Amino acid sequence: MGRSIRVDGDAREVIGVLPADFRFMNLQPSLLLPFQFNRKDAMVGNFSYPSSARLKSGVTLEQASADLARILKMLPDKFRLAPGMNRNIIEEARMAPRIQPLKDEVIGDIGKVLWVLMATIGIVLFIACANVANLMLVRVEGRQREIAVRAALGASRMQIARELLLESAVLGLAGGVLGLGVAAGAIALLQALAPPSLPRLEEIDLDAPVLAFTAGLSVLAGVLFGLIPVLKCAGPSLEQGIHGGGRTMSEGRERHRARGVLVVVQVALALVLLIGAGLMTRTRQALQRVEPGFTQPTELMTLRISIPNVRMQEEITRRLQSIPGVHSVGMANSVPTDGNNNNDALWAETKAYRDGEIPPVRRYKYVGPAYFSTMGNPLKAGRDVTWQDIHSERPVVMVSESLAIELWGSAQAALGKRIRENPKESWQEVIGVAGNERDNGAERAAPPIVYFPMGARPSLAFVLRTPRAGTEALLTEIRQQIAAVNPDLPIASPRTMQALYARSMARTSFTLTILSIAAGMALLLGVIGIYGVISYAVTQRTREIGIRLALGAQQGSVRAMFLRYALTLAAVGVVCGLAAAMPLSRLMSSLLFEVSPADPTTYAAVAATLVGAAALAAYLPARRASNVEPMSALRAE
Repeated sequence: MGRSIRVDGDAREVIGVLPADFRFMNLQPSLLLPFQFNRKDAMVGNFSYPSSARLKSGVTLEQASADLARILKMLPDKFRLAPGMNRNIIEEARMAPRIQPLKDEVIGDIGKVLWVLMATIGIVLFIACANVANLMLVRVEGRQREIAVRAALGASRMQIARELLLESAVLGLAGGVLGLGVAAGAIALLQALAPPSLPRLEEIDLDAPVLAFTAGLSVLAGVLFGLIPVLKCAGPSLEQGIHGGGRTMSEGRERHRARGVLVVVQVALALVLLIGAGLMTRTRQALQRVEPGFTQPTELMTLRISIPNVRMQEEITRRLQSIPGVHSVGMANSVPTDGNNNNDALWAETKAYRDGEIPPVRRYKYVGPAYFSTMGNPLKAGRDVTWQDIHSERPVVMVSESLAIELWGSAQAALGKRIRENPKESWQEVIGVAGNERDNGAERAAPPIVYFPMGARPSLAFVLRTPRAGTEALLTEIRQQIAAVNPDLPIASPRTMQALYARSMARTSFTLTILSIAAGMALLLGVIGIYGVISYAVTQRTREIGIRLALGAQQGSVRAMFLRYALTLAAVGVVCGLAAAMPLSRLMSSLLFEVSPADPTTYAAVAATLVGAAALAAYLPARRASNVEPMSALRAE
């Protein structure tokens, strides 16, 4: 307490210390500075600051909004208007409160990603349950004579069902215990893969609610995959089991039906997950084809500095360019996807505006010389900003290609046109048109942007193009060059554009990774299920196979018989899966980019993959069936 530290070159006294784990919304700041402003300099027109408030007991959001709306009407009487603004503009703007719960601000739309994750894992669990149910069904059918004998000796159906369900519940709980062990390690992987927008990520842990949820889910899963064998083998036909299964009998189709249905379910659900993963893969491919407004992001190093004057900006730029391996240096108040955005209305000389009319809001950015060439964003027309434009404060601007086309039809037509920030400001001439920047992320359209020549700004970003980007050695040399100009200037947020770009695509990458893992597990389980069913069918129909071969059937026809059975199950599963995937994939539409939820390429590729996997899974047991010795098969029990 009372110590002095330097922040952006200014001495500041420490007046308080917060807990080490303090956080505000999604931020974990090291320093908090007081928000200071002079009331007499405050003007109506700047609404750039969010605020937080705690409602009084019993007050609703609607009541708070109504009260704030009343206050907004008083602003023109209490504060002076910004240059170029008048009461008509204020009334035309129809400003209204935007009060929302803090929880909504912190969490945002991340709930969509979490629900997709939950549904994905739920489907995998259901496929696993179907697979285990198939195995349990096989095991119970092997014990059917034993169960029938128990029934004949007085055991009730309820007692037999209870015993079978208890076995499956114990199996489910054992799986839950093993799952918790895997989850302990998987949490670290989840935290590494999850997007930065996922709130409270570091607080994810195996706490009491998670343990209780896992225990309940394990029991539920055990009952789920144990119920089918119970209904199948402890039902009304229980007594018939004592007569079944002799040398003179070959297994009929009834025995296969339940297992076949389970395989169809597995294939259908696996197809749904594979389609989801395929759509996200196509989305990622589409995002990678986007021109974000920069090239070779791994060679772009960015960092932020607060520089008090333009001369110092130029001197630091010159020194940074002298660092070995640095090809060029540019600067701007923000770089794409960093979130440091300014937006305001823009008036064009060629457009007619009614009295009090406010034109659409545009993105405002401030750039220095060589910013676009450093970023790798080519000029579409005109020239770049120069140091002479900045020093002499020439009334010139640059615009993005999207804004040029919107206002004047083409990039070339924009040259020489004039715009201004408000009706009271002087006109500024358009001298250049830059390529579009995906300033809000690769998945969002490039906003129309106006680029003003950089002046003295409270904070700006330097961009260096160099193959050494991201190395500690380069960062050390950058600090040395800046300290040579002013030792009190700290640098903030050193990172590569690749890191920024990856962060903007984090939600897509996270969803794709989770879906791909789940879809891979689902495909593996589906293949195992098909293999198990065909393999068991071969075992149970060994006598039938021997009879067929003894009567002259060819090995190829026997092999084809089992392959047809597997492909029939897969085909039915694919049809059911396609019917389910089409409506379900529409729920993912907000996560997709330039890809239709009913993308035919994805659906066709996934269906072909599943059918191919089914054929491969069935081939080995089918081949084994065709190699059965007829005499051995006829003597088989």
